[in-house]
Amino acid sequence: MKISYNWLKWYVPDVPTADKLVDIFNYHLCEVESIEKREDGDIILDLKILPNRAHDLLSHQGVARELASLLNIAYVDPTPKYKIPESKTTKLEVKIDTGNCRRYMGRIIKNVKVGPTPDWVVQHLASIGQRSINNIVDAANIVMFDCGQPTHAFDLDKVQGGVVVREAKDGEALNTLDNKAVTFKNSNVIIADSKNTLAIAGIKGGKIAEVDNNTKNIILECANFDSISVRKTAQALNIFTDARKRFENDLSPELAPYAMRELSSLIFEMCPEATFEDIVDIYPKKQESRKLSFSTDRVSKILGLKVSVDEIKDILKRYLFEYAEKAGKFEIVVLTMRLDLTIEEDMAEEIVRILGYDKVKGDIPKINFKPQVNKTRAKIMWARNKLLAEGYSEAMTYAFCNKGEVEVQNSASDKKFLRTNLSDGLKESIKLNQLNAPFLGSDKVQVFEIGTVFKKSGEEMHVAFGDKKGVKEMKLDEFISPPRLSGSPPQKGGEEFPPQFGKEGAGGGNFKMWSLFPFIARDVAVWVPENIKSAEVLKVIKENTGDMVIRGPELFDEFKKDGKVSYAFRMVFQSYDRTLTDAETNEIMAKITSKIKENNGWQVR
Repeated sequence: MKISYNWLKWYVPDVPTADKLVDIFNYHLCEVESIEKREDGDIILDLKILPNRAHDLLSHQGVARELASLLNIAYVDPTPKYKIPESKTTKLEVKIDTGNCRRYMGRIIKNVKVGPTPDWVVQHLASIGQRSINNIVDAANIVMFDCGQPTHAFDLDKVQGGVVVREAKDGEALNTLDNKAVTFKNSNVIIADSKNTLAIAGIKGGKIAEVDNNTKNIILECANFDSISVRKTAQALNIFTDARKRFENDLSPELAPYAMRELSSLIFEMCPEATFEDIVDIYPKKQESRKLSFSTDRVSKILGLKVSVDEIKDILKRYLFEYAEKAGKFEIVVLTMRLDLTIEEDMAEEIVRILGYDKVKGDIPKINFKPQVNKTRAKIMWARNKLLAEGYSEAMTYAFCNKGEVEVQNSASDKKFLRTNLSDGLKESIKLNQLNAPFLGSDKVQVFEIGTVFKKSGEEMHVAFGDKKGVKEMKLDEFISPPRLSGSPPQKGGEEFPPQFGKEGAGGGNFKMWSLFPFIARDVAVWVPENIKSAEVLKVIKENTGDMVIRGPELFDEFKKDGKVSYAFRMVFQSYDRTLTDAETNEIMAKITSKIKENNGWQVR
């Protein structure tokens, strides 16, 4: 929300300098996203008003009232300045035919003169980034940015019959003021007459009843629409307007008559020959007065800060709350516009916001709590650390399988049972990891799993560990009992166990994401004279592998025969952006072979 400093001074003449305002807003109300100094001397503050306060702070008057209360300075109420001539009887008919319109106020004004807007209005709109259109439209816009209530004006002579607020019919259409064609569903709320659709309720007007330079008579609209309905309709139609922003965050229906007075007065100032008719006000269910109770003790406990009765009284007086207090217990009448105040915690937040968040100290409370050891978890941790220390890697296999003793009621067709052992899944894991051994840079695959197995007699916690030679499995309690593995088992009940494996020096270096594409492993064996070291051969290979080799070349075999020595190297090829083909790998291998043959007495076997 862009706020003009000069505009604010209409209502709070003693407002501090703009630089001081930035700190006041940041520490007590909302974040100031930017500050702009204009050539005309005005200063524009862009405030990040959060949804919980959008209903009363998306306006200059709302921000001004907040500042006046926060700083305990005078607020100038503009209401007495509004001058409106005596109104005449009206024939305007308004009908609300939907539960998503909470209030609709309409007024006919005749003999208006549409034309240029007074300079002061143009300047105020320009200061917050709004362009001038004509005096009637500009009046509606300035009222919205001034008091927060969106308003609209229809050309009376283009409206057929009365005004009705209703749900649209499926397929009903409208061209908006900015010439966007929209088609409605029956969940959308519209403003219509007896024949045409005039506007999208709470969002945007249509071309049919647009106010233009030929307009002589108008209908003013000040209404209140359900926030959820406005948001859903605007989202569905992909339309964002300042009116939508205010309605979708909720507004009090009690704001509408104030906006009608302000708008009527402004139009009368611009069109002194205009005649005004009585206001038609349809208000099916009035906003009820709300009371909220809270106690000094409870507020202090919520905040972790001692707040006194006198401090709370001072805050309530500055914010014009009606209240009653007895023995530190308060009951307030919630201000009409403060839709955010509903529970005791809301008042605690309101009080600390004004006192200053810096008053709340970051003291950590003393909690006399001694955690209890989970014996089963202690055993699992000991077993895990022991196996990790032995060089095993942990695996987690699927608990569902195609055979077993316990059947699952709703399951996949090939996974109808719960496992009765860990061994079957671990064997599959070993087989898979064996295929990936070249990529892992290891010809040794050792894995383990600690998990639950399910038998008719009940659940059991098992440990399974193994390699390509075979898998061993046993109950957890059997595993931790000597002499299964070397090392001390946990103490009585599993309360103590050896330190975490890898505690010292673990986790060094930066993590680099692995490729998600398949790898290709290739070997190359080279006969060279006996006096040639393996490092010399490795250097030649490495210089010609390119950037597709992510592992190696690594020497994995060496033997001598007839005055020569054979070195065998393994390389793993992989791309980070695609699947490598055999042709690409063959090309690199051919280059390596060619470079090897360039050396006298070297031969690829």
